[in-house]
Amino acid sequence: MLQSVTKPPLPGRLYQIVYLALTPLVLAALWLGLWSFSYWLYALPLIAFAIFPGAIAAGLLAIILPAAVIITQWHVLLPDRHQMLAALSLATLLAMILVFMREYKSRQLLPLRRTDELTQAASREFLSADLHKEIQRSEREGSNLSVAILGLDGAPGEAVPEEDILAILPRIGHYLHGKLRDFDTYYRTGNLEFLIILPGMNTAEATQTISALRPGLDQLMTNQGLNMTSCSGVAGLNIGDDAESLQQNAVKALRRAQQKNGDRSQPLSHDAHPDNGSTGARP
Repeated sequence: MLQSVTKPPLPGRLYQIVYLALTPLVLAALWLGLWSFSYWLYALPLIAFAIFPGAIAAGLLAIILPAAVIITQWHVLLPDRHQMLAALSLATLLAMILVFMREYKSRQLLPLRRTDELTQAASREFLSADLHKEIQRSEREGSNLSVAILGLDGAPGEAVPEEDILAILPRIGHYLHGKLRDFDTYYRTGNLEFLIILPGMNTAEATQTISALRPGLDQLMTNQGLNMTSCSGVAGLNIGDDAESLQQNAVKALRRAQQKNGDRSQPLSHDAHPDNGSTGARP
């Protein structure tokens, strides 16, 4: 998977090699007066932006276009020269417009690729990186940071039907989106589990915040006719914690809440994980 992200696939490489090989041939044909090949000159800007990254394509065109202008100055009659330069300028402008539209559309679609379709929660694949950034910010600013995992549990011995889960998830996502602060982030980490990053909150404040969310969730599930309850585990950032250990601490707190028959918010005190080298939670 990493190779497919960091290295272009073979067909893409092949297209680039063919482009780099044919471009000098087109310029040479223009120099030799083989005008039937000159029409390829108008396609070079668009093809360059299609198969190369934007910066590389711009660099190639910074070489190709002046070369084409110089050749037309020496080997093309004045009326034809003006016609060729106008067409080449128009082709380059159209290529730039298409590239701009492509980049603009990609930026519009980026938030959709970063969110879960059902709940509008941030994508789990960005969780570790986002949490690492929040930890760095907390350490740099000396501020608090807490992580909570919110779990929804059915009655003992009763399996929640999949169609009921699919029906309730969008409502849960809408509820969390409306109740959390703009800079809080939530992620769907399990079928019925959500991890919430709460910047600026210590463990007690985060526990209080999550506890305030749970009655609304319970009412939401009751309205849907689901016999389910919510519970949560909360962990604050301690000295020596990283993204992985902070998530694990929140999971431990959630499991403790579930072992106590759920329907509660369980903070994890700093003495519950002395193995990570912490000396206590942040004040």
